[in-house]
Amino acid sequence: MKLSGVKVLDLSAFLPGPHMTMMMADHGADVIMVEPANGVGEPTREIGLKTEDGVSVWARNVSRGKRSLKLNLKDEDGRALFHRLAKEADIVVEAFRPGVVKRLGVDYDTIAALNPKIIYCSISAFGQDSSLAQKPAHDLAIQGLAGLVDLNRGLEDGKPALPNMPVADITASLMALSGILMALYRREQTGVGDYLDIAMYDSAISWTPNVTGPVFGADAHPEPKTMRSFGGAGMNNIYETSDGGFIIIGGSEVKFASNLLNALDRPDLLDLARIEPGPEQGPLRDFFREVFATRTLEDWKSFLGEVDCCWSWVRSLKDAFDDPFTAERGMVFEDEAGNRHIGPPIRFQNEPPQPNPRVPAFGEDSASIAEEAGLEPEQIEDLVKRNVI
Repeated sequence: MKLSGVKVLDLSAFLPGPHMTMMMADHGADVIMVEPANGVGEPTREIGLKTEDGVSVWARNVSRGKRSLKLNLKDEDGRALFHRLAKEADIVVEAFRPGVVKRLGVDYDTIAALNPKIIYCSISAFGQDSSLAQKPAHDLAIQGLAGLVDLNRGLEDGKPALPNMPVADITASLMALSGILMALYRREQTGVGDYLDIAMYDSAISWTPNVTGPVFGADAHPEPKTMRSFGGAGMNNIYETSDGGFIIIGGSEVKFASNLLNALDRPDLLDLARIEPGPEQGPLRDFFREVFATRTLEDWKSFLGEVDCCWSWVRSLKDAFDDPFTAERGMVFEDEAGNRHIGPPIRFQNEPPQPNPRVPAFGEDSASIAEEAGLEPEQIEDLVKRNVI
């Protein structure tokens, strides 16, 4: 696999870091979850629904294929063990508030002095040394400051709604993975690692090219209900059917508009699909709203199946995971116990991912990892007795 032989020490928690390192584990990396010796470990072990074996679904889908090291970094011997491991590691990932790793003695400068080849990735809300570095924030607060919640305004009431997807978390995870892989590639040439400062704020706001037109082009605030992506386009919208279902028309290309409008016997409306999204497309949106309300969702699925245009329908996450197509793509699979897992989205032809569904118990691998680091049995026993590992 692509990352076989790569060793990762993961100090992060919740979603951005753990999801990113799980993707690395799916492709062969040896990922060690360094969990606090607090009796619980990584917080997602206790968050949300659990399957019959007592494992939370969240933890199962960010922790598979990893090893778990329970470790008290506030203890001098615990810190020394981490330093031993870091000397042989390729990557360290952390997501504490800026300054915490320095106080714990596991910051980049300390680790790089022990291992100049280390690639050290810090994921934080607003960056390591910014004016907002110490401001506590999770995904929602970051999306708010990045202007994304404002884009999520209702078309009728004009009020911002809670975003359904943790965009700041997701984009930070992807940016971290991209940066780490760049650094691994560069290290092959230079023999030297690097430090990554990944801010969730930066990651989220960087993904806005498709909606930044009013900001950079007219020095204006975006008005979501008039924009292509949020309700201003007739051919990029959601329409209710007669039985309470919802059809999605999701492609504004003129060729698709022509195909759909001809199928609906309204080619006269095609010129409306050619103009910029906004109030002027109101008659087109009104037509679609009226016509889709005349038949059931199943009727429209049958009708649109014969039309070459971008369309789908609104369904639940359960429906999506239950669809055989999701299994066909390997995006859901079952382990031997029958627990379902979200599959790996990065697929190579020659070296496909091999997700290991094993989810380590809290601290399950502590003793064996300490032994690998060169500690003697009596030293390991002492650390266990003192709740260091």
